Amino acid sequence: MLSEEFFEKLKQSILPHFEETGGHEIEHTERVYRLCLTIAKTEKIDLDIIRAAALLHDIARKKQEEMNNTICHADEGAKMARELLTEVEFPKEKIDEVSYAIKVHRYSTKIKPDTKEAQILQDADRLDSLGATIIARCFAFNGKRNIRTYDPLIPPNKDHKDKQTTAVNFFYEKILKLKPETFNTKKGIEIAKLRYDFVQEFLERFIKEWKGEE
Repeated sequence: MLSEEFFEKLKQSILPHFEETGGHEIEHTERVYRLCLTIAKTEKIDLDIIRAAALLHDIARKKQEEMNNTICHADEGAKMARELLTEVEFPKEKIDEVSYAIKVHRYSTKIKPDTKEAQILQDADRLDSLGATIIARCFAFNGKRNIRTYDPLIPPNKDHKDKQTTAVNFFYEKILKLKPETFNTKKGIEIAKLRYDFVQEFLERFIKEWKGEE
């Protein structure tokens, strides 16, 4: 198993690939990394593979945005990870597994991961879109863009494509579609249930207060 020093150096080497602000900054990668380690405690997996995949899973996100989303950051990231891991002398026999986990981590592609490491990464990445953290990120993101917090006269959009929306609608349009039962691992499902319930409780509380109720 590779050392802590190796992965710390790997993390430092990828910092130029991340924006300082936004939804997928390095802090997102760090949260996903920690979630992967939490889930990994309940599964028999290769820690070197999951740690490398977690750190590198969004390495091409900035490139995707710079190219106006004409490339898939998961596909491109899988290629970039191969090159980077070869350069840092990561075990050759494990590079394919890391690349695969990165390639299939996007749930929106509807690809069901075949390996435990890939399943854990996909779960961890999706878990970061549930719970208290996503609530904070959502309001910060929408506030920066002067998007209204809430308007009862603007209903959620079915496809999340209509520009006329609100911060609260985002939860109904996207976040609450991350059903706990769609996660891959037992631990992932367990954490998802807790975070999903928290988001629902927050929204119920928010709307009650908006209406002037107790």
